[in-house]
Amino acid sequence: MSTLVMLVVLLLGLVGLMAVGLLAYCVHRHPTLTQPLSVALAGAAVLITLVATIISTAGH
Repeated sequence: MSTLVMLVVLLLGLVGLMAVGLLAYCVHRHPTLTQPLSVALAGAAVLITLVATIISTAGH
């Protein structure tokens, strides 16, 4: 894996973690929307899918 791909994955991970935290915070402030943990976990699942896709395509 090249250094550029590793840097992109690292940055995507950092931005993704910030997005998951933002989702949890927003839902926590408005509890009528849904439970904060389920929204944060759904965001984390999307992040893991994106990172796995990038890593799998970078190997070819």
